[in-house]
Amino acid sequence: MQMNRRQAITTIAVGAAALGTYPWISRAEGVSAPLTGAGMTYPFTLPPLPYAPDAVAAFIDAETMNLHHGKHHAGYVTNLNKALESAAPDVQALTLEALLAGAYELDPAIRTAVINHGGGHHNHLLFWDILNPGAPNQPEGRLAELIADAFGSVEAVTEALKKASMSVFGSGWGWLVYDNGALAVTSSPNQESPLMRGQVPLIGIDVWEHAYYLRYQNRRVEYVDAVLANLNWQAVAARLPA
Repeated sequence: MQMNRRQAITTIAVGAAALGTYPWISRAEGVSAPLTGAGMTYPFTLPPLPYAPDAVAAFIDAETMNLHHGKHHAGYVTNLNKALESAAPDVQALTLEALLAGAYELDPAIRTAVINHGGGHHNHLLFWDILNPGAPNQPEGRLAELIADAFGSVEAVTEALKKASMSVFGSGWGWLVYDNGALAVTSSPNQESPLMRGQVPLIGIDVWEHAYYLRYQNRRVEYVDAVLANLNWQAVAARLPA
């Protein structure tokens, strides 16, 4: 969905105030680690994983985590910086969230690269954060209420996320998003971000083959089930806008 110019300018302005719009930049007590890449500007850097590569080995092996983070995610950061080398200073000063929120208003010379590589960078920051390396937890408080209002139960929202993730043809993402005061499940191709649609991403399930192929081969459904069974709901709740 392409925004009109007024919508895009508004979302760029909102995204530039990232600390207010994206509260997970300043994380609540009890969440394992901050999402350190959020709110940063050009030149972008690759934050370390918020836990050891083998911390989620029960469902994603350490080799996949190392390759996924150290090669694929790192590549998105490198290529995003290359795309922005010649950008105007006011564009370079935008946060990653603002770049994506206003992607359709960017110079066509860099627009596709920002969508692909900026989206890849932000999507992966979120993905690492939703994986739970510790004891299982459940949605609580406001998040639990929003889930009940939109889906009826945790089981229903995870089933909707599974269907969305499995519906992606080729590479892409299944999403739980916050949209105009309510939760919704959607999907996107490649590395497109919900921020481009004016939505706040809360959960992103990476269904690119590099995310799971070493362990699960073509069994995407087993991988999706494993991720959904090991969500860090505390980290998800910390992303809800105030």
